[in-house]
Amino acid sequence: MELGWVWAASRVGVDIFPTQTYTNRMSVDDPGTPAAAFSRVMRSLLRPLVRALIAQGVTAPAFYRIIKRVYVEVAEHDFKLDDERQTDSRISMLTGVHRRDVRSFRDADRSADTAAQEKVTTLATVLGRWLASDSTRDADGRPLPLPRSGDGANFEALVQAVSKDIRPRTVLDELVRQGLVEVVDGHVHVRADAFLGPSDPDQKIHFFAENVGDHIAAAVDNLLAEEPVFMERAVFYNRLTPGSVDAIEGEAKRLGGAALAELNQLAHARQAADLDAPDGTKRFRFGVFFYAEDEGATEDGAETDDDDKS
Repeated sequence: MELGWVWAASRVGVDIFPTQTYTNRMSVDDPGTPAAAFSRVMRSLLRPLVRALIAQGVTAPAFYRIIKRVYVEVAEHDFKLDDERQTDSRISMLTGVHRRDVRSFRDADRSADTAAQEKVTTLATVLGRWLASDSTRDADGRPLPLPRSGDGANFEALVQAVSKDIRPRTVLDELVRQGLVEVVDGHVHVRADAFLGPSDPDQKIHFFAENVGDHIAAAVDNLLAEEPVFMERAVFYNRLTPGSVDAIEGEAKRLGGAALAELNQLAHARQAADLDAPDGTKRFRFGVFFYAEDEGATEDGAETDDDDKS
C-alpha cells in the first residue's frame, strides 16, 4: 500500500511536467527562478486548504487529479489564442497534462455542479432581496416578517420574483430546514442567526469555494498586474491579549455587518436599474473576514513586528 501511494504521487508529477526541458525551466529547487520563490508562497497558501482536504477525506492522489482538471479548465478558458479553437494538444502543451486526461476533463458532465449552484443561488437571492427591498424591511433595515401569501409583500411573491421555476413551498422548506427562517402564526421570519451564514454542508462548501475563490482571484490579478486593480487590503497586529482580540473581533463584526447590509441595498437598487442595460454583464463580490490565532509566548528579548496595513 505504501508503494502504491508513492507511485501514484510520482506518476501524477510526471503527468503534470512531462519533459525534462520543462522541469528544468520551471524548477522549484533552483532558488534563482520565479517558480522557486512562488513555490514557497504556495506552500503557505495551501496549508489551510490541505487541512480542509484531509478533514473532508480528500487524499493526495485525489487532489492531484483535481489539480490536473483545474489546469485544463484554466488553460481552456484563460489562455485562448485569438480566433483559434483551443485544442487538446495545445492544452496538453500548456499544462503538461496528458492528452487523454485533457479530453476526459473537457468531456466531463458538469450538470450536477450546475444544479447545486442554482439551488444555492436561489436561496441566497431570496434572502438578499428580503434584506434589500424597501417593501420587505423596516425603517432600521431589519427584515420584516412576511405572510406566506396574500396581498402586498409576501413570501411567495418574493420567491416568484427571483425564480418562477421553483415552488415557493420548496424554498420555504429548505430555508426552514437550514435554520435560516421560521414560520410563526402564518408569517415567515428571518432568524437572527441567519446572518452567520448557512449551516447546510453543501451550502457551506459552495460559499467556501465562491468567497475564497474570488478573494484569491482578486489577489492574483493584483499580483500579475503592474498596478493593483482590485481592493484587497487588511489590518493586522500582534502581541495582543485574548480580551483585546475579542473586543476587536466584536467591532469587526459590527462594522462588517453594516457594510454588507448597506452594499446589499445599493446593489439591489442598481441591479433593478440595470436590468435591461445591454452591457449589464458584470458581477462583483465584496466580503469581510476576521482571523486570529495564538502565536505563543515570545522569547525574552525577541523582537516582533507591530505592523498594520489598511
